[in-house]
Amino acid sequence: MKDRRGLLIILSSPSGAGKSTLSKRLIAWDPSISFSVSATTRPPRDGETNGVDYHFLTEEAFKKTVSDDGMLEHAHVFGNFYGSPRAPVEAAIGQGKDVLFDIDWQGAQQIRNSVLGAHTLSIFILPPSIKELHRRLVSRGQDSAEVIEKRMRKSWDEISRWDAYDYVLVNDDLDATEERLKTIITSRRHRRIQQPHLVEHVRKLQAEFEEMS
Repeated sequence: MKDRRGLLIILSSPSGAGKSTLSKRLIAWDPSISFSVSATTRPPRDGETNGVDYHFLTEEAFKKTVSDDGMLEHAHVFGNFYGSPRAPVEAAIGQGKDVLFDIDWQGAQQIRNSVLGAHTLSIFILPPSIKELHRRLVSRGQDSAEVIEKRMRKSWDEISRWDAYDYVLVNDDLDATEERLKTIITSRRHRRIQQPHLVEHVRKLQAEFEEMS
């Protein structure tokens, strides 16, 4: 056990609000932060590696893991199951390493209600405006107008859940938002519940005090 227990950092946002860029910057800032590798029942795509991109499971194995309380959160999406395995996350936070989750509000809620909920930090990233969000999606040049419209509708549904998170940041300046994220994470790392060694330290202080009395 390290001097502190790791955090489950949930970073959510509508598409185009900057979540992917901010996630990469957080890991560059502290390489000990790792992405949670999701499990899925969908078949691997070309170039995907089991245990790196996803944990690829059969539907039977996935459902058994869920029934054994082995998933922190899970969902059924477009005919396939997706979820966050509990064991590797427990191992990481027990070693004092933070784990970063890229999930929506429903997954975030499940994790907050899980056995590891007390060590969860959830942050939602808002765009500065709907017009700016739309501009960012268009500027990617990856999607048709129809797809962008669907993404915008989905984005508003996600934005409407903003008040389910511990912290909400408006990403109107990427560098400033990155610094605010670092400040939040650093602060939460020092919460009493994240520092299991404090109990033993206080006991030593007590013994020392009693010896001097």
